[in-house]
Amino acid sequence: MKPVIFGLSGATLTADERAFLVDAQPAGYILFRRNIVDRAQLRALTDDLRGLHGRDDLLIMIDQEGGRVARMQPPVWPAFPPGAVFDRLYDIAPSSAIAAARANAHAIALTLAEVGITVDALPLLDVRQDGASDIMGDRTLGADPMRVAALGRAMLEGLADGGVVGIVKHMPGHGRALVDSHLELPVVNANLNALETDLAPFRTLRSAPIGMTAHVVYSEWDADRPASLSPTIIDEIIRGSIGFTGLLMSDDLDMKALNGSIPDLAAGVVAAGCDLALNCWGRMDDMVGIANQLPEITDAGRARLDRAMASVPRGTDQPALNDLLATRDSLLGLVPA
Repeated sequence: MKPVIFGLSGATLTADERAFLVDAQPAGYILFRRNIVDRAQLRALTDDLRGLHGRDDLLIMIDQEGGRVARMQPPVWPAFPPGAVFDRLYDIAPSSAIAAARANAHAIALTLAEVGITVDALPLLDVRQDGASDIMGDRTLGADPMRVAALGRAMLEGLADGGVVGIVKHMPGHGRALVDSHLELPVVNANLNALETDLAPFRTLRSAPIGMTAHVVYSEWDADRPASLSPTIIDEIIRGSIGFTGLLMSDDLDMKALNGSIPDLAAGVVAAGCDLALNCWGRMDDMVGIANQLPEITDAGRARLDRAMASVPRGTDQPALNDLLATRDSLLGLVPA
């Protein structure tokens, strides 16, 4: 098995993809809007991927946060709100906000599990900071680390209730970035004391099954390399100071924050200590280069992958989706218009 998550080019596997993926044996897949038509098509695609590898617990992930980051959209699927709505409710009723966040994540999980998706890139544990890039903005769960951790925990639990594994992101914290890492490399010059604020939610949820790194330079820890490519940050901060023990994946290698060829970057993040490289765009030349350049997944990485995918129950009785949405909306209705 190669320590990589691949994207796909379209709504079905091409003959070239099928032959390549059987040979390459990636650890998992990530889906985008280009891969999605409707429920029947999406379930057929995920079933095809599982059959290709003979793994019922195959890591098949998606970014279904709600708000502006939602790959599965109306009218086929419900619209889900961004993280900021739960932050606003927390201002007036913390326990209600936690219950609403859990119900919302549970509802998201039901829509994902129905179509065979096993992992969601949620929750964001990035602590919002004034003046930072709006790439986080209303996606975040607030500016208070304790609140972010409480709501993040509720989201992880809600996803697990629905049979889906969550991912905490973006370690060790994207909330201070002044630019969008999709477009350029952010550099955070905050001092060590300030950075403790960013680490706090990740420490609280350090037992999360999966984490995702940030393509951000933190000059106090490693002035030369972004976290995804920094052995210092991965070993000393993410694994050390935070104490994260789960499966660690990079953010998308195609983001313009990173320089270099995609295969070189994949090798770089794995060499730095990520268990998995994330390659989203389904370009065959990049995927072939990655497969040729990456070693086999480490024993430790495979063990963390197996633990992550076994961390949530599946096939249990579930509440009705509409009941969960009604619970969430009733609680969110406590916020004055």
